[in-house]
Amino acid sequence: MAETPREPQETLSNLLQENRRFAPPDDLAAAANVTAAAYEEAAADRLGFWERAADRLAWAKKWDTTLEWNPPFAKWFVGGQLNVAYNCVDRHVEAGRGDKVAYYWEGEPEDDTRVLTYRDLQVQVNKAANALAELGVGKGDRVAIYMPMIPELPIAMLACARVGAVHSVVFGGFSASALQSRIEDADAKLVITADGGFRRGKPSALKPTVDEAVANTPGVEKVLVVRRTNQEISWNGDRDVWWHDLVDRQSDQHEAQPHDAEHPLYILYTSGTTGKPKGILHTTGGYLTQTAWTHHAVFDLKPDTDIYWCTADIGWVTGHSYIVYGPLANGATSVIYEGTPDTPHRGRFWEIVQKYKVTILYTAPTAIRTFMKWGDDIPAKFDMSSLRVLGSVGEPINPEAYVWYREHIGGGRCPVVDTWWQTETGAIMISPLPGVTHAKPGAAMRPLPGIVADVVDDQGNSVPNGGGGFLVVKEPWPSMLRTIWGDDKRYVDTYWSRFEGVYFPGDGAKKDEDGDIWLLGRVDDVMLVSGHNISTTEVESALVSHPKVAEAAVVGATDPVTGQAIVSFVILRGGAEESEDIAKELRDHVAKTLGPIAKPRQILVVPELPKTRSGKIMRRLLRDVAENRSLGDVTTLTDSSVMNLIAEKLPSAKSED
Repeated sequence: MAETPREPQETLSNLLQENRRFAPPDDLAAAANVTAAAYEEAAADRLGFWERAADRLAWAKKWDTTLEWNPPFAKWFVGGQLNVAYNCVDRHVEAGRGDKVAYYWEGEPEDDTRVLTYRDLQVQVNKAANALAELGVGKGDRVAIYMPMIPELPIAMLACARVGAVHSVVFGGFSASALQSRIEDADAKLVITADGGFRRGKPSALKPTVDEAVANTPGVEKVLVVRRTNQEISWNGDRDVWWHDLVDRQSDQHEAQPHDAEHPLYILYTSGTTGKPKGILHTTGGYLTQTAWTHHAVFDLKPDTDIYWCTADIGWVTGHSYIVYGPLANGATSVIYEGTPDTPHRGRFWEIVQKYKVTILYTAPTAIRTFMKWGDDIPAKFDMSSLRVLGSVGEPINPEAYVWYREHIGGGRCPVVDTWWQTETGAIMISPLPGVTHAKPGAAMRPLPGIVADVVDDQGNSVPNGGGGFLVVKEPWPSMLRTIWGDDKRYVDTYWSRFEGVYFPGDGAKKDEDGDIWLLGRVDDVMLVSGHNISTTEVESALVSHPKVAEAAVVGATDPVTGQAIVSFVILRGGAEESEDIAKELRDHVAKTLGPIAKPRQILVVPELPKTRSGKIMRRLLRDVAENRSLGDVTTLTDSSVMNLIAEKLPSAKSED
C-alpha cells in the first residue's frame, strides 16, 4: 500500500535522507495500461516495440521500413501513409463513438461553456478544412495560428492536418514583433486569429497585434478571424475574413486524404538564449505514434471513464501533444480552460475539477507552488475525490511541491508522474508509470520503454549511480524533431555537436544510488561557485522545503571572489511574515540541506516572480537584476511591472557577512 504523505512542513532533507517512495495504488497497479514487462520488451526489440505502438493508429498504407537513421537525421515508418485528423476524429465516429464528448470547454467568464462531441468536432473540422481550400491553402502551405484557448484553436490545427497544411501556432501572449518573425520564418500565407480572448476578467485584444505583425509580411494573403469578445477592431476588407462568414457556410463533408508518415505536421518555435527563435519541425507518423502511446501509458488513460485535463496553453508543445493530438488520437474526453487559475477566485481550478469530475490532472510545478502560496484551505473547499492520477510538466518539480500536490490535490492517494520532455522531443521521454513505479518526490525516475537516455560526463561516458553530468538520448525516437525549419546546420550544431552521435537536450541530470534520474535543469542554470557545480534547481528545492517559503527562483551572479554567487528570490507562504533575520534563517536552512557551499549570497523576499504566460520563471531577467544590468525583453511576461517591484528590493537584499 502507498504510504501516507508527510505534512508539507517536513523538510526536504528528511524526504531525501529517508529515500521515501510512493508505491502505486493497488487498484491502479492491478489494471494498469502498461506493466513492468514493457521495459523488457522494448529493450529486447526497440523497433518492434514502436511498431506495436504505431499499430494503435489507423494507417491508410503500412510502412515499409520502421526507421531510416542517417545520424542525426531520422525517418520513421518510411513509406507509410495516414491522416492525423482522421486518426483524431473520424475513426472514433466511424467506430460508433460519435456521441462521446471530445472537449468540455470552459471559458473564463463563468457560465461560458461549450461541449463538443467527436461528431461535433468532425463537422467543425470538415467545415474548416473546406474553408482552407476556398482560401487556396493546400498541402505543404504554412498557416500561422494566433488564438486564445477556444475550441476553434484545435479545430484549426486539425483542419490544417487534414489538408496537409503545416500549422505554426504562436502563443497568444507574444508581441507583434515576435509573431511577425515567426510568420516570416515559416513563410505563412494565412493567419488564423480571433478578435481577442478573456484574461483576468477582461477582454484581451489579439487582432491589433496581428494587424501590426502582418503589415510588414506581404506573404500573408488572408487573415481569418474568430469573433470571441465582440471588441471593436480594425478591418481590412481585402485581407480579413470572419470565421463565421466563411467556415459556417461550408459543407460538413470532407474526405481526408492520407499523407506520408514524414510529411510535416507543424512548426513550433522555441526561443534560444541567443539568435532568432528555432522552428522545431515535427512530422506525421512518428509524432502521432509516440504522443498517443505516451498519453495512454503515462496517464494510464481509460478513455471510457476518464476525464482528462491538461492546464497548459495550446500555444506550447504540451498543449499540442497532450491537449490536442495525444488525447484525441486515444478517443479521450478532455477539459480545456480559457483563463487564469485565479479568475474570478483562487479556487477556479479546483472548481473545474469538481464540476467535470476530472480524473487526470496535468499541470506545471510553477502553478503548484503558486497554489501552495495561496494556502491549503483553498483546495480543501472542493470535492476532488474524482482525481486518480496527477502529472507535472515544464521543469523539475521540487520534492516539497510534489508532496503538497500529492497530499492536498491528490488526497494522498494519487500517483504523481513527473514528466521530462521538450518541444524538440515532441512527447514524454522520462517519467514514472503510475501503475508500475515506486516514485520518489522530485525524481523523473527512468526513461520510458523504447527511450534510450543516459547521464554522461564531459567525455560522453555514462556516469555511475550516484554521479551527475549531462542528460543525453542515445537512440532516435519516433516523435523527435526532424530539423530546425530551413536550417539543418543549426539543427546539427544545436543538438548533436556536444557529444558525438547522441542528442544533447541542454539539461543537466544526476543518477541516485538506485540509478533513477533527477533532472537539474538547463546546464545554463548550473552555477560554478568556488569550483563547485551547483544546480539552481537543487537550491530552489532546498528553499521551498522551508515551511515559510512558497516559491523560489535562484540565479548565479558574477562574483569577484567565488566566480559566481548564488542570489535567491523567494515568495513567502501566506501567514509567514518577513523579518530582519529571515535571510539568515533561509541561508542556514540551505546550508544544512545541501551544504555550506550552496548558501546563497543574497536573499530577496519578493511579492511575485517574473513569469511568462506559460508559467515559466524568466531567470534571465532575474540575472539582469542580480547583476544590475538593464532588463532584456519583457514582452512575454504575464505582468512586466513585477520586475520594477523586484528591482526596488535589491538594495535591501541581505548578504552573507
